[in-house]
Amino acid sequence: MPLLSLGLVNSRPTEIGYITNQSVISNFEDFMVPTISTHSRWLLTCLSAALLLGCSKAPPEQEPVRAVKVVTVGASATSFDLEFSGEVRARVESSLGFRVGGKLIARQAELGQRVKAGQQLAQIDPQDYRVTADAAAAQLIAAQSNRDVAAADLKRYQGLFEQGFISAAELERRQANDKAAHAQWRQAQAQSTVQGNQSNYTHLLADGAGVITSVDASAGQVVAAGQPVVRLALDGPRDVVFSVSEDKLASLKAGVLVDVRQWADGKTYEAKVRDVSASADAITRTFVVKAALPKEADPVLGSTVTVSLRAANLKGETPRIKLPTHALRTEAGATSVWLLDSTTMTVKAQTIQVTTADGNEAVVDSGLQNGDQVVVSGVHVLTAGQKVSIFGAAK
Repeated sequence: MPLLSLGLVNSRPTEIGYITNQSVISNFEDFMVPTISTHSRWLLTCLSAALLLGCSKAPPEQEPVRAVKVVTVGASATSFDLEFSGEVRARVESSLGFRVGGKLIARQAELGQRVKAGQQLAQIDPQDYRVTADAAAAQLIAAQSNRDVAAADLKRYQGLFEQGFISAAELERRQANDKAAHAQWRQAQAQSTVQGNQSNYTHLLADGAGVITSVDASAGQVVAAGQPVVRLALDGPRDVVFSVSEDKLASLKAGVLVDVRQWADGKTYEAKVRDVSASADAITRTFVVKAALPKEADPVLGSTVTVSLRAANLKGETPRIKLPTHALRTEAGATSVWLLDSTTMTVKAQTIQVTTADGNEAVVDSGLQNGDQVVVSGVHVLTAGQKVSIFGAAK
C-alpha cells in the first residue's frame, strides 16, 4: 500500500513516518478545515473593502459662487438720442473756371491758400484772344470810317436837295446808307468789346476774399470753358452739413436746434437747421441737412463735427430699454440675458428681442421690464441656477 508523508500536505516536517490511506485522509481533513476558513475570512474582508471603495461615489464639488456686475434696467431717454457725423463748410462756396477755353499756362492758387477779392488765381494762353481782339478793333476803325463817309455824303445831298438838284428818292438812299453805316459801326464796336472781354477772361480772378478748398487743374492742361479749376470758400457764415435717413427726417425741420461738437478740441456750439434737401441722394438714399453756425464759432473749414439732436425734438420716439452689447448672449439662435433673482442670488436666462443698436448699446424691444436686474459681466461663464454674488457689494 502506498505511503504518504504528512509533510507534503501541510508543508511542514512531521514526526509521523508512515500512515495508511484512511489515516492520511482523516488527518488531512482535520488539518485543512481551520486553515481554509482563516484564509477565506481574510480574502472576504479584503474583497468587501475593495468593493465598498469601488462602488461608493466621490462627493460632488460645489460650483463656485461667481462675482458678477448687474444693472437695473429702465426705459429712459438721454439728453442726446441721435448723433450724426457732419462737416463744416462755407455757406457760399464756388467752383471757379475760365469763361473761355485754352491751355493753362499758370496757376497761382494753391490748396488752403487765403486770397483777396480780385486776386489772380490762374491764367490761360491769351495769344489767340489778343489777335482776335486786334482784328475786332481794326473792323471797328473801318466801320467808323464808313460811318463818317456816309454822314458826310448825307450832309452834301441834303444841300443839293434843298437847291433842287436831286430828287427826294436820291436823298432817301443817302439817308439809308448813313443808317446802315452807323449800324455797322455799332456792330463792330460790340464785337470789339466782346473780343476784348474774352482776352481779359484768360485771367481767372477771385470773386471775393476766402480760402481755396480744392484745386482741379494744373499748368499745361487744356481746359474747356466753364471747367472747374479751383474751388473757393468765401469768408462769411459757416454751415454744418450732414446726412440723415428718411425715418429721422421728420425730426429735422427748419428752425430746429442741434448741438455741434468739434472733434479737434471738443468745443460745442448751438446751430439752427436752415435747409433740408427736398430729395434723397441717388446713391446713399439719405437727405442732406444744413445747419447755420453762430457768428462766434470759428471752426476750421472741412473739419469733422458731431451733430446731436436733442431728445425733446425727436418725433415718434419713445424711451426704450438699452443694454451694453457685452451683456447679450446667443443660445439656440435667440438672444438672451442673465436675470438675477435677488432672493435666492441665482441667475436665470431671459430671452429678449433686440431692434437696433445705439452706439455701444443694444435697444431692447421686448423681454425685459423696468426694475429687472441684468448681469452685464461674466455672462459667458454662468449657468442656469448658478449662485452668484454682486461684485463690490458689502459682505
